[in-house]
Amino acid sequence: MAVGLLAAGLLAASLVMLVSGDEATAPDEAQLAAAALQIPDEPSTIASEKPPEPKHLDVIPSKEEAKKAIEQAKEKPAPEPEVKVPPELVGTAAEGMPAASAGKNGTHDKPSPLLESIDAETVPVLSRHEAEGRAILLGETALAPASAPPEVQQAISAANEIVGTPYIWGGGHASWYSKGYDCSGAVSYALGGAGLLSAPLTSGALANWGAPGPGRWITIYANAGHTYAVIAGLRWDTVGNEHGTGPNWHAELPYPEGYTVRHPPGL
Repeated sequence: MAVGLLAAGLLAASLVMLVSGDEATAPDEAQLAAAALQIPDEPSTIASEKPPEPKHLDVIPSKEEAKKAIEQAKEKPAPEPEVKVPPELVGTAAEGMPAASAGKNGTHDKPSPLLESIDAETVPVLSRHEAEGRAILLGETALAPASAPPEVQQAISAANEIVGTPYIWGGGHASWYSKGYDCSGAVSYALGGAGLLSAPLTSGALANWGAPGPGRWITIYANAGHTYAVIAGLRWDTVGNEHGTGPNWHAELPYPEGYTVRHPPGL
């Protein structure tokens, strides 16, 4: 990393105020270090950027909306499923194998047992999750409960926008908009989309952010080496699954051992 770019990242970060709870505070050393992380050929623009705003809210539909979606789906033929295989693996023994996880950052999770489509059988499942205040997975997209606070709906909807991007160390720190994200970059993106952060934080900084303990809607698990979030019951993490590493939703339970647990005040 060029010294000039590193200095620029540190200077840019020093101009950004970070929101934790209800008060804005000057960035600490960990937060300055977060802004200094940089992907090659991706210059730091974080000081001039606003946090991401979801283009739309992904919310569990009502029964009426679900029935309308079912009727519309009947009018369209189902598309053939697309299987993407890296060109270098085509014709090799590895072609049908799941993507490897990123070392200590990864574990293999089973495919989500939740919904792949909205139909007559899944409408009661949607209604039950809404009544319980829990998000649900529809394919790779998380749907927030309509009863959830706006920040929760925004966090989930913002996170959906980067689902499937690759895991890249330092991604999501020099800029909100990156070609890939690391664990803290992905968590920061969701929190930024909810208006809870004005600049990305490292996993170490997230371990000291917000209020201690689990939240009602959003819980952050963080230590010096990794971080992930549980938002309305779904785990937002960069560990590996059948799609490879990178930001993805997981229906499986969190793994809290060895992590500091924090939450946004009021959530």
